[in-house]
Amino acid sequence: MAIIGATQFLERIQFFNGERLFASDLQALESFNREMRWLHNMSLHQAGVGSGFSVTGNVGDRQVIITPGYALDAQGEEIILTQQLALPIPSVADNGSGGSVFYDLTVSYPQDSDLKASETRVGICNCPPEGVVRLREEPIFCWVRLNDNPSNRQPVDARLKALIQSGMFLVLAQIEVFNCRLRQPVSLAQRRDARPPKSPYIASGLEKAADLNWANHGSPSAGFGFTIGNPYRVTVDTTSGHFQAIPTYVPRLVGSRLDNSTAPSSLIDGIMNIPPDSASPHSFDLEVFPLMAPIGAGGITTIIPVPAWDVAWLGIEG
Repeated sequence: MAIIGATQFLERIQFFNGERLFASDLQALESFNREMRWLHNMSLHQAGVGSGFSVTGNVGDRQVIITPGYALDAQGEEIILTQQLALPIPSVADNGSGGSVFYDLTVSYPQDSDLKASETRVGICNCPPEGVVRLREEPIFCWVRLNDNPSNRQPVDARLKALIQSGMFLVLAQIEVFNCRLRQPVSLAQRRDARPPKSPYIASGLEKAADLNWANHGSPSAGFGFTIGNPYRVTVDTTSGHFQAIPTYVPRLVGSRLDNSTAPSSLIDGIMNIPPDSASPHSFDLEVFPLMAPIGAGGITTIIPVPAWDVAWLGIEG
C-alpha cells in the first residue's frame, strides 16, 4: 500500500555512530524508500505497461511466450519480470456449447508471502532459526475467463473483474482457446500503457489591429473581376500560447468584409500565407494578399487596408 491513505505521518530514519541496529530499523528504512517511490509512480504515471511484457503465441500453440518487462499497478507498485517465460494456456476443449473460450492474461504485483526465498541466513553464532534475507522478485500471472458475449467480453469472476477495473491486475493479452490450443494469434489490443500517448497541445489568441505593425508593398492590381492587393506582412506574437515546440498555426482575419467607401460597395477578403521558416514557438509571420470585388457595376478606386483587421490564431503542438 502506498503512503497516501496508509499512514498518518512520515519518519526520516536517522543513524549515529555506535548505535545498535535492529532488523526493524533497516526494514523501516527500506519501507520508507519503497513507499516514496510508489507514491511517485502513483502520482505521475497511470497503471499499465512501462516496457516489455510482450506476449506472443500462434495458432495451434499450447503456450504463450512472455518477454521481460516492467509495469505499474494503480498503487504505483512495480511489477517486474527479468527473464523470458513460457506460460501454458488453460487446458479447455470448448465453452460447453462447441465454441471457443476466451481469456485475458493479467499480471499483478506479488506480496512478500507470494515470493520464494533465494537466500536464508542463521543469526549470530550460527544460532537457529534461519531467517530469509532475499526474495526473488517474480510477478503473478493469472488467466481470467471471459464470458461468451462477442460484443462485450467481460470477466466471469466479479472479483477479478473488479481487480482489473481498479488497475491492480493489468491485462497483457487476450487469447481464444479451442481444443486446448490457440485458435487465433494472441491479441495485444487490450493492454494499457503506463505512459499514455501525448495529446496535442492547443492554444489560441487574438492580436488586435492596433497592436499589429503591418507592412505593405506595392499597390492593388485589377483582373478577373476583382482586385489583387500586394501582400501585407506582419509578425504575430504567440508567446501567450506557451508552446515548447513549433506548432502548426492556423490564422484567421477578424473584421468587416464590406467596404462602403467605394461606389458601389465592395466585398473584400484576403489570401493568407505563413512564409516558410518564419514560424517559431513564440511567433509567426503572416502574409495577406487582399482580394476585392465590386457589388454591382462600377470601377474600383480604393481598397480597405488589411491593418483594419484583427488576427486570430490557433496553434496545435504535437
